[in-house]
Amino acid sequence: MGIFVFLPLVLPLSAWPIARLAEPRLHPRTATVLLTSVATVLALCSTVCLALLVVVGTAQLPGNPLPDGWSDPEVRESVPRHEITGKAAIPALLAVVAACGRTLVRHARVRRRAHRALAGLPDTRVAVLPDAEPYAYALPGGRRDRVVVSTAMLASLTSGERRALFAHERAHLAARHHRHLLLVRLAACANPFLLPLRTAVAYTAERWADEEAARAVGSRRVVARAIGRAALAGGRGAPAPTLPALAAPGPLPRRVAALLGPAPAARAWPSLFTAAGLAVWTATTGAALSAMFSANSALTLLLVLHAATPL
Repeated sequence: MGIFVFLPLVLPLSAWPIARLAEPRLHPRTATVLLTSVATVLALCSTVCLALLVVVGTAQLPGNPLPDGWSDPEVRESVPRHEITGKAAIPALLAVVAACGRTLVRHARVRRRAHRALAGLPDTRVAVLPDAEPYAYALPGGRRDRVVVSTAMLASLTSGERRALFAHERAHLAARHHRHLLLVRLAACANPFLLPLRTAVAYTAERWADEEAARAVGSRRVVARAIGRAALAGGRGAPAPTLPALAAPGPLPRRVAALLGPAPAARAWPSLFTAAGLAVWTATTGAALSAMFSANSALTLLLVLHAATPL
């Protein structure tokens, strides 16, 4: 196993250049799927490596319930500096589990509250709430996926901009963007080096919905105006970052500027000899190496522990 057990913990450092290259150059759909997949793989691999270090570190603690053979020199030599890294990995893994659990609980609680707020309203695809605060967001789950919008938000938009708003939110629901957003938030909890990917996916998911809305209404300028008016209205967006919204916090001027420009190329995978292609291959290579090193470390430690376990 050796030093390779640590590589999946630091490979997520490549998230920053990956996000910087992929976010503006890839089609938003491609960027969202790619960055979410890479973040998920890197987070899982780094968590597996933490768990492997915890096994070795726990075996060195007095009174542990593990087999005595797991404290043998052969096991200790399988991980360099086992006494320091193994014991340090224990609180680190506990922190990862706690952060991910807190994120999941908060996400579930917000969704329950959002669905509870709609109790008594007609079971339609669009729920209009009488509220002086302008907002609109996509709410998945329950008996059906719904678009939630306030009367104040509808009043601030023209008829064409309302069509753009509904098309935007329906695009979020159709593509299950809430899952992408939740996965990258969990990944960032598992490894803080993945925070750039969380920010990038939050932006590319909105851009994906922007492009789908522009295609549905037939005008990129109408969608750009709808985003601008929603932002100027001061809407608070979604009740949680994992529920996509038209006026989601983030680089709104960049979204508007992108809509006022030409539509992005729909080609799924760019050429290797471009900045976008470099981003794709860097992300893919990093995720593959992380998975390979994690699998190698897990298999090696499993064989060592099996040999050290008394029959």
